[in-house]
Amino acid sequence: MKKRILIIEDHIDIRESSTEILELSGYEVLQAPDGKAGVALALAHLPDLILCDIMMPELDGFGVLYLLHKNPDTANIPFVFLTAKAERGDIRKGMEMGADDYLTKPFDGMELLVAVESRLAKQQQQQTFYSQPLVNLGNLAATADGLAQLKDTVSGLKVRQAKKDQCIYQEEDHAKGIYLVLGGRFKTSRMADDGRELITGMYTQDDYMGIEAMLLGEAYTDSATAMENSSYCLLTKETVDSFLARFTDIGHKFIQILSHNVREKETQLLQMAYHSVRKRMANVLVSLAREQRPLLVHDCLQVSREDMASMTGMATETVSRILSDFASEKLIQKKGRLIQILDLARLANMKN
Repeated sequence: MKKRILIIEDHIDIRESSTEILELSGYEVLQAPDGKAGVALALAHLPDLILCDIMMPELDGFGVLYLLHKNPDTANIPFVFLTAKAERGDIRKGMEMGADDYLTKPFDGMELLVAVESRLAKQQQQQTFYSQPLVNLGNLAATADGLAQLKDTVSGLKVRQAKKDQCIYQEEDHAKGIYLVLGGRFKTSRMADDGRELITGMYTQDDYMGIEAMLLGEAYTDSATAMENSSYCLLTKETVDSFLARFTDIGHKFIQILSHNVREKETQLLQMAYHSVRKRMANVLVSLAREQRPLLVHDCLQVSREDMASMTGMATETVSRILSDFASEKLIQKKGRLIQILDLARLANMKN
């Protein structure tokens, strides 16, 4: 059967041109000229995917998403925002409310089809998760393996997508829960008073972000940003609290993560206070090579000069100069934006 797409867009040219492209590609398309009509069509026909403009009179895209997510029949329908405002605040607000993706206008036919096809494919993967029996948190036995139960619960959560450079939470945002990285890479960072960025952590698959703020019940002290197109899910505070109350191994796991994070931050502070710029750069390269395996591309590190500057507390120009020195000393080899480690032992044992 044809997949059914609902387009909610008050601009008639965009609505009709998008409809024509999708119908030529074999989709059934429903059209709504405003948010109220869109909600009514969604409830009546239960489309497979919704494309919705943000800026509309009477009921905007945020309102449409809110109303549809309140209804169990439409809560899990993939929702893609169409917006002419590429401002991070609007995009982040939409993603926090549960939108799955966004397209910035003007977009061409290929961008539209790629967005639709990728979202429908991900929805099919999620339906495979939802078809499996989910854990009922209220009936978990205190003697059960909490980590295994947590894994089962995560498999039933909604998979969220983050595009490169997209922020999923910002410093001073109230902590809603813990974010689990499912794929790709994220960094957390803080801004100094002089506008410089300091990276406080790097996270890859199976890493948790935001544990400290959630356990303390406070706002985040840094911002989390995708370093590439990535995926993640959100464990709400209620879910985490339920697991912590029932399973001691979950508490032990979080204690280990927090202890590791504290040790890393202490090491970072000591290095910035007492190590030379060469030693700091060498330590960052060694750390990335040993601990951040997903950063490796064909045995090369894939990390920007700007991010390395934020990790070491240096200027970007200083990072470039030291990397050039390391290349001339046969410690590394630069391949465009990639860095191949040639002598890890010499980097690790570099004198201060």
